[in-house]
Amino acid sequence: MAHTLKVWIDATRPTTLSASVAPVAMGTAIAYGAGGFHPGACAAAAVGALGIQVACNFANDYFDARKGADTFERIGPVRAVASGLVAPTTMLLATIGVLAVVVVPCAVFLVVRAGWPFAVLAAVSAALAFLYTGSRWSLAYLGLGDLVALLFFGPVAVAGTFAAQTTHWSWTPALAGLGPGFLACALLSVNNLRDEPTDRAANKRTLAVRFGTSFARAEFVACGVAAALVAVAFAIWFRHYSLLAAVFAVITLLPAMRRVIAGESGRLLNGVLASAGRALLLYGVLFSIAWIR
Repeated sequence: MAHTLKVWIDATRPTTLSASVAPVAMGTAIAYGAGGFHPGACAAAAVGALGIQVACNFANDYFDARKGADTFERIGPVRAVASGLVAPTTMLLATIGVLAVVVVPCAVFLVVRAGWPFAVLAAVSAALAFLYTGSRWSLAYLGLGDLVALLFFGPVAVAGTFAAQTTHWSWTPALAGLGPGFLACALLSVNNLRDEPTDRAANKRTLAVRFGTSFARAEFVACGVAAALVAVAFAIWFRHYSLLAAVFAVITLLPAMRRVIAGESGRLLNGVLASAGRALLLYGVLFSIAWIR
């Protein structure tokens, strides 16, 4: 039983879940600062965002195994379907189950509270969980995964969390969302850098495959720097200089950046991936605390 539970926990890809937590924290902090904090909407946004990401990770596990991107030669963490630990049909049903049991109730609550845009957002997010790797024209296989990560784990998530609580949309949280969006993109870029050999063999045309590993290394560093610049810009624009604390999250990534620039590859990048996930969470926490102080 314990082994089975660990298999499913690993299948959620826990080191990447900060991509959902950080933007929800930031959207909540900005809503609180505007006098619009709503605990129920905050909880629905957080659970819904995590549900979407877990469903997407389950779907990726299923489709990447079917398409040959995940094999026994994989150098990243073991994938449940490709390794035979979970039957393909079981993983597909789990994906649908998470969407139905976790995401749909959260979406219904948010639609009732904040209006029809959340029905559209939930529908698009659920579709992307499958389209990311599941269709003939899947976004990840076309090299569009980085753009999806930037937008949906950044401006969309932060602005959506803000709107869920205040019931109106604003450019401020959307622009603030570029910070975690860039770090989510950095997270994906190092993941794709690690998997470049097997992705190339499976014709998964990530940016690392399309433009080479040097591009992926530069992308990782550039996204980290861009996230720091977002925090700096907000600190200056709002004269809220405590927001510079979020830059510290990027500073913690400097050793990982050095390793990536030095040419680390393969399994060694699993540690870099974990560092990027921690930096993303820290960025969201520090920005949020600074905003409400």
